[in-house]
Amino acid sequence: MRFHFALAGALALAAAAAAPPAGAHHSFAMFDMTKDMTVTGTVRVFQWTNPHSYIQLMVKDAQGRDVEWSMEMGSPMYLYARGWRPSSLKPGMKVSVTIHPLRSGKPGGVVQTVTTADGKEIGRNTK
Repeated sequence: MRFHFALAGALALAAAAAAPPAGAHHSFAMFDMTKDMTVTGTVRVFQWTNPHSYIQLMVKDAQGRDVEWSMEMGSPMYLYARGWRPSSLKPGMKVSVTIHPLRSGKPGGVVQTVTTADGKEIGRNTK
């Protein structure tokens, strides 16, 4: 009986080791990865949180009204490796953010690059 449990355990371990690595924990299907757009505005808040960080950016619409855009980013561990820090963005900062926009047309997207008002890109570009 012990032999059968040991054999079953060894087979399960071998199967797990042979399995391909899992991809991202969710799809980017909500974003239009074929389009890039850049929006410029004022940082309302930078959320350095797991599993994803977010930039909440206030952007003026065509009528001059503030519209809040929610910009999704990677995890803090990923961002940290690219040179980001929790203090990289502060409320009130003016930035331009290049994103792949939401397919729904709502104000948001997944962040590609962030550039400060003086033209400096935050983090290292991995493209």
